[in-house]
Amino acid sequence: MPRSRLPAFRSTARRSTGLAACLLLAGAASAQDFDTLRRDGATREGGRVGLALVAGPAYKGSDDRRVSLLPGVEYRWANGWFAGVGSGVGYEFLRSDTTTAGVRLTPDFGRKESRSDDLRGMGDVRIRPEIGVYLNRAVLTPGLALHGEMRLGAGGSGLLAELGASYGMPLAPQWRLRFGATATLANDDYMQTFFGVTPEQSASTGRYAPYTAEAGVRDTKLAATVLHLVSRDWAVTGTLSASTLHGDAAGSPLTRQRTNIGLLLAVGTSF
Repeated sequence: MPRSRLPAFRSTARRSTGLAACLLLAGAASAQDFDTLRRDGATREGGRVGLALVAGPAYKGSDDRRVSLLPGVEYRWANGWFAGVGSGVGYEFLRSDTTTAGVRLTPDFGRKESRSDDLRGMGDVRIRPEIGVYLNRAVLTPGLALHGEMRLGAGGSGLLAELGASYGMPLAPQWRLRFGATATLANDDYMQTFFGVTPEQSASTGRYAPYTAEAGVRDTKLAATVLHLVSRDWAVTGTLSASTLHGDAAGSPLTRQRTNIGLLLAVGTSF
């Protein structure tokens, strides 16, 4: 690649990668909750819009599959505020070349028992607001970053803490590859809401014994994303992920399959 084109390519890649992250978050939200918000330190103002096809489990631990077609819309203001389907509504109070940090409000989508026959009699987990704080830090070498976020509110008073790392690199002038690994920890309230079975639920279902799920590592996830820059503003993205439940989440009577594979295909543009 000619040296004179390098800055332009980096700028385009940043915008397109941000769009892909927005669509990926929309897909993750449809499954049960949001992933850590990952942003570069750019201060420009602009928006992104696109469409994503998402395939994954009906709920965490399910062996039933669910396919959704979802919109991805996001806007970021130069003063640090942002809003979108994938990122929620928030404010980024720290932005530099190596570090971003902010707060945001997102919905926890809960869980409907109609998603699977395995949930019949468990009742619905209502949609609730979550408040979260996130941090992204580029480290060691270009393309390598650490990510972290805490969110409170899932299922009522559930607390999630997500820690992860990702590495991105160019494959060709119009292609990028990113690998990611994350671990999510949850408190007692979250684990009991989504993986526990109360005596009342046991009686209602008629097939699950009462089960208490305590705090610990909920799951770990590995993901690989390939991004193709179709033009300066358009990008096509594909993500393959594998998520594995651990501890009391894996031992829950609701868990039919500890490891689930997810797939996302997305197309979108910046404006």
